[in-house]
Amino acid sequence: MTGPQSPQTRPADPEPSGYAAARLHLLHQGALTGAPRRAALARLTDQWLGALLGETRGVSLVAVGGYGRGELSPRSDLDVLLLHDGTADISKIAAIADRVWYPVWDMGLALDHSVRTPAEARRTAAADLKVHLGLLDARHLAGDEQLTAALRTTAYADWRAQAPARLPELRELGEDRTRHQGELRFLLEPDLKEARGGLRDATALRAVAASWLADAPRAGLERARTHLLDVRDALHLTTGRASDRLALQEQDQVAEALGLEDADALLHGVYEAARTVSYAADITWREVGRVLRARSVRPRLRRILGGRGGRGGFAETERLSLADGVVEQDGEAGLARTARPERDPVLALRAAAAAAQAGLPLSPHAVRRLAASAGPMPEPWPAEAREQLVTLLGAGPPTVPVWEALEAEGIISRLLPEWEHVRCRPQRNAVHRWTVDRHLVETAVRAASLTRRVGRPDLLLVAALLHDIGKGRPGDHSVTGEALTRDVARRIGFDAADTGVLATLVRHHLLLIDTATRRDLADPATVRTVTDAVPDAAALELLHALTEADGLATGPAAWSTWRSSLVADLVRRAAAALTGDGTPPPHAPAPPGPEALRLAAEAVRTGGPAVTLESRPEGTGPAGEGEPVPVGVELRIAVPEQPGVLPAAAGVLALHRLTVRAADLQAVGGALVVSWRVAAEYGAPPGAARLRNDLVRALDGSLDIPARLAEREAAYSRRRRGVVHAPPSVTVAAAASHGATVLEVRAQDEPGLLHRIGRALDEAGVWVRSARVSTLGASVVDAFYVTAPDGSALTPAAASAVARATEEALGG
Repeated sequence: MTGPQSPQTRPADPEPSGYAAARLHLLHQGALTGAPRRAALARLTDQWLGALLGETRGVSLVAVGGYGRGELSPRSDLDVLLLHDGTADISKIAAIADRVWYPVWDMGLALDHSVRTPAEARRTAAADLKVHLGLLDARHLAGDEQLTAALRTTAYADWRAQAPARLPELRELGEDRTRHQGELRFLLEPDLKEARGGLRDATALRAVAASWLADAPRAGLERARTHLLDVRDALHLTTGRASDRLALQEQDQVAEALGLEDADALLHGVYEAARTVSYAADITWREVGRVLRARSVRPRLRRILGGRGGRGGFAETERLSLADGVVEQDGEAGLARTARPERDPVLALRAAAAAAQAGLPLSPHAVRRLAASAGPMPEPWPAEAREQLVTLLGAGPPTVPVWEALEAEGIISRLLPEWEHVRCRPQRNAVHRWTVDRHLVETAVRAASLTRRVGRPDLLLVAALLHDIGKGRPGDHSVTGEALTRDVARRIGFDAADTGVLATLVRHHLLLIDTATRRDLADPATVRTVTDAVPDAAALELLHALTEADGLATGPAAWSTWRSSLVADLVRRAAAALTGDGTPPPHAPAPPGPEALRLAAEAVRTGGPAVTLESRPEGTGPAGEGEPVPVGVELRIAVPEQPGVLPAAAGVLALHRLTVRAADLQAVGGALVVSWRVAAEYGAPPGAARLRNDLVRALDGSLDIPARLAEREAAYSRRRRGVVHAPPSVTVAAAASHGATVLEVRAQDEPGLLHRIGRALDEAGVWVRSARVSTLGASVVDAFYVTAPDGSALTPAAASAVARATEEALGG
């Protein structure tokens, strides 16, 4: 039974209770604010409604929903259930209901009411999820207290029994709200209740906890929920309406009511709270899914094992290694049992990079442990830390949830203190769809798909992350960002030249789009505007990709086919002015040093491989080179010149799980000499004698490297969870060498990649005379100087055919 009686049967108004005056005083003149005021308003309303009910038998008045939680905002609905045991005549129950409902309506208060027996309430809850959620917060107001207690007990028992079916329905409700209302933390006019990360989601997390299947992370969650309620209170009092939408025209008044500096400060706090709720929801629903999957598998597992197996008769969850100190378990990336965050400052970035590259979320437990125990990062950062940051940024869309997990526990701000200033910073521009911090991460995601277009993908990704780092500070954000970028780049270990490029990219990240859309491209002065700001074609190539990534990450209004064509035309004209053809040449290998000459002579003399292996600390490099190298191994291999040297050597390294960071291959005095910089994925690297023996077997065919690597590549592909990276690119570098044809390969780094490249070149019938291999985060940029068997450069047609064949072999 719901709704009022007709006016003819309306009861007489009760005696004035003073509720209206007390309510007005509490809301507008009282000293209480926030949660204490909401609780006081609930208590005051409890007393009034209880008096309206009066003395009854077999009837109770129950608050449900937000009112049941004792939280009444100034314009909140009164969610009330009149519960009766079904023994009284229906007309008597109707009269009791009218005695309560009419005074509420007379005051102009919104009332969400119902009249039910316990059985009716149970049936309605079974049919309507929202009703069941309201009953989980049921609170006795007046009347038969045992009736209310029995209802609560039944509601919770049913909820826990039905949780496997009801929780997926609850999750779908949240996803549907997100589709219609968007994400609270990115909206300029957010709905505090319905948008993702809002009050509805916070309530849903309480319901999940009540199911006993999973629980939300508690850190900061109640504080975030309370802040959203405080903002809603201020909105109600400011507007005098029961509104949950924080409209632009009301934000300054709401901010003033809360004692905040301005509307931006208001939105910043709302976004912070929504971020906390959203992150808690992500973790909680992931845990719910894992629990429900485990429950569905358990009966089958019991039948298979017959009560035997691991602990409790079940097999333990498989743990697969992802990186040093990082494992996959239960669909998450976590820390290995042997991991020691307090002794390994790079572990947080390594775990994040491994998770993103595998398309996995980071385990909340692992992130909390990293935040609590990881030691400070040395300054400048070790090369591995810089590489892992670039690898994380280059993973594409999976970067976002991993980055947010690090942010939620304060790890990002600890690594990059400048990040704190842009965290949750609103952008009052209709073109932008993200906050500043999320826009920067989204730009890196977009840039990850463009890494095959540039020679330095690491610089592109870091510039994408930092290009708006100056926003919210005094002055032009590009100028401020340039100075901040120099500080960040030096701290994370880039050399002076790379720091200068990054600073240039940040300073001029708006140059191409502004110039292309506002100036005459045929005017030489327009081109000079670009060439005066950008030092060379390589930097222009990076700036072009950054411009596109920035536009795509901003929103549809910021990037279009028309804008893209204008920018491309401007870049083409500027590149021609800088280089004549716009193609930056690939770096050639350095001349052979004394050690390379000695090894080549030994290989020619013995007729077999010569191998040396030396561990090198951070900051030192091979003779004749000054660039820093990662902690790891400097490996040199010399083999008498013959086909198949590159794929054989690269395959042996891959079999021993040695990750190639860089390599130079040169033909020296009848031998091929390869200088490798490698790092062991796990544990210590093998000795030189073992590597030499395996290389001999690989060259004579007794070690089947392709078959061994194929097994590993299949396992690696299964673990990547459908992560899609930009396809490989193999191009012929025009006029890059007089004596050879230069093929440039840009691809995603993965086990055995260099072996596959070498095999493809061998099968194409060309000889690799020299090569320069660079691994930049998760991308490789390799240059191979190849000739025909007679030592001549390839014809243009042959070079194009080899490039196509190599690209196809890499899956392009």
